[in-house]
Amino acid sequence: MTETAASGDIAALAKGGRTNFFGFLLRLAARLPFLFIAGRLYGADALGRFASALVVVELAALLCSLGEKRGLAQRLADSAESEPPANLVFDALLLALLFGSVAALFFWFVPQPLFPSGIYTDLDKLVVIAIPAYAMTEILLAAQAYRFDIATTVRARAIVEPWTISIMAGLLYFAVPEAGLPLAYLASILAGLAAALLPFLRSYGLPAGWRPRLGRMTGLTWRAAPLAAADAIEWGTRRLDIFILGLFAAPAVVGVYYVAQQVASLPQKLKTSFEPILGPVITRNLKTRDYAAIGAQIRQVGFWIIAAQAGIALALAIPGEAVMGLVGPNFVGGTGALALLLAAEVVASMAVVSEAALVYMARLKNLLLSLATIALQATLTVAIIKAVEFYRYPPAFQGAGAAAALFLALGIASLAKAWLLSRLLGEGVSNWRGALVWAAGPAAVVGWLATLLPEWAELLFGIPAILLTYGLIIWRWGFGPEDRVLFRRNLGGKAAA
Repeated sequence: MTETAASGDIAALAKGGRTNFFGFLLRLAARLPFLFIAGRLYGADALGRFASALVVVELAALLCSLGEKRGLAQRLADSAESEPPANLVFDALLLALLFGSVAALFFWFVPQPLFPSGIYTDLDKLVVIAIPAYAMTEILLAAQAYRFDIATTVRARAIVEPWTISIMAGLLYFAVPEAGLPLAYLASILAGLAAALLPFLRSYGLPAGWRPRLGRMTGLTWRAAPLAAADAIEWGTRRLDIFILGLFAAPAVVGVYYVAQQVASLPQKLKTSFEPILGPVITRNLKTRDYAAIGAQIRQVGFWIIAAQAGIALALAIPGEAVMGLVGPNFVGGTGALALLLAAEVVASMAVVSEAALVYMARLKNLLLSLATIALQATLTVAIIKAVEFYRYPPAFQGAGAAAALFLALGIASLAKAWLLSRLLGEGVSNWRGALVWAAGPAAVVGWLATLLPEWAELLFGIPAILLTYGLIIWRWGFGPEDRVLFRRNLGGKAAA
């Protein structure tokens, strides 16, 4: 790869990351009202039942999307001249609709996995309609990402969906309080589907001469199976804890943990900021076997992600009691779980960027590592929950234990996947730099001082002070010229446009 092309790829990655970082800020602004409404109006029990249903719905939807969130980029690249792109996307959309509809019908008639507590109504069960809608939205957004359109993902995921669920949860509480949360979620998913469909039709248009072909669709399903499984497992590591807690713990414990998980998922969105762009860039370099470029891109994006995640994790974890207290006084017991979940997202960053290449270079090995990760997490989670029960620790320890299991499993997965990718590329892929420690230390001291303030001041002044201290140090001593491209809007010509 030429130097111009390499800088163009980095510029494209930086542009996608900038766009989705703005989306992260929008998600933050929209997520907090929903958590406040859900915690204050509906309470921990209702939130716990909702969280348990959500895990099953989104896992089913992810499986029904057939791994096209990442696999579609490779299919579009391989068939760029042989068939209209819209036809390939419609193949995937039809399969997602069929599989999603079958899954929705199954859970309508067998709702027990959605509601392990046994408490639900027919209105609650309507949430199954979200399965095909969510799956189709994933495919539409992947198609737009292939053309470097990240703005559509930001609009759908960071504006339309979170604000819809926040507004609808507030309104439905006064109409159907017993089913307000599931119905608000369904409304948000349908709104997100509409927000993804309209830009897709403008970009790709309608298919030309397309008709369903059973043979091709069967082949697509078979080839997509490893990717779909890898996507489901990677997603499942962030939801398995909720599912297991739903089986062994009271709904209130699940509700508190869910709030901690939602706050912790905010820095997780930073890694997904680069996924839509990283996939197409990697597939293009794989076609030319430019492994050095892939290694450089993995290291670059990996550092961007871990640097941002570490700063945000510090800013949310140190004043954790005040953050959880915003949702309600009953949620403060989830502070320990919040800190561990934020740490888990930091250690997971290497696994995430490594997997962006492994799903194309070593699908089966990546799948096996993912299976081992989720098996380890499940074993540790159940063991810790049972130990908490045996030794009669407070229920809040169950949530903290589930978070600790996730932290350990993701840390081991990061080491294993980075090692595998490094061997395949013949290039180092580590995203670790010592400047992260030098930036975290002073930021932690500032955060500790902030905890001495009243709670409102801790949030209003403490969080910005932590971020500012960390950001100044990491910018001065951690970021080199190649890192600062993330903050330049006009680098790379057309590639960055």
